Amino acid sequence: MKPQRIYLIGPMGAGKSTIGRQLASELKLDFVDTDAEIESRCGADIPWIFDVEGEQGFRLRETQVLEELSSRSQCVIATGGGIVTQDRNRQILQGSGFVVYLHTTIEQQVERTARDRKRPLLQVDEPREVIEALMQEREPMYRDLADLVVSTDRRTAKKVAIEIVNAIDAS
Repeated sequence: MKPQRIYLIGPMGAGKSTIGRQLASELKLDFVDTDAEIESRCGADIPWIFDVEGEQGFRLRETQVLEELSSRSQCVIATGGGIVTQDRNRQILQGSGFVVYLHTTIEQQVERTARDRKRPLLQVDEPREVIEALMQEREPMYRDLADLVVSTDRRTAKKVAIEIVNAIDAS
């Protein structure tokens, strides 16, 4: 039976938004990206929100959006990489849907985020060090929450989406 909600979690650059769109298309479900939803509601992009409200302000908004989305049905929800850092978010994710951890290597993250200026946490001299520190902190949380772990390294969104569909069908 197809879950009501499928959450995609994982680090920056894992492909959550791209794979999420593909997965939603394969399953004929709605697609929602928590970061895009926050930007739409605020009328501002995430770097601006981080500048004005700090990470704490952004995380509060993220939890509000997740709480609302957790009552929607028939959807694939791509989350921000840090959504797992808040206790309340972990409770929501675990209690309201099928959670897929999109795993990728540090190398892939560095490669995929290198030219992206919309990631506030990576606007530093050594983004690789930030990525490594974030993975060290968040990886155990991703794994703990996951109903399914899928590697996205050097794979197309379609291949990853089909692997997820097959795993859901088999469960």
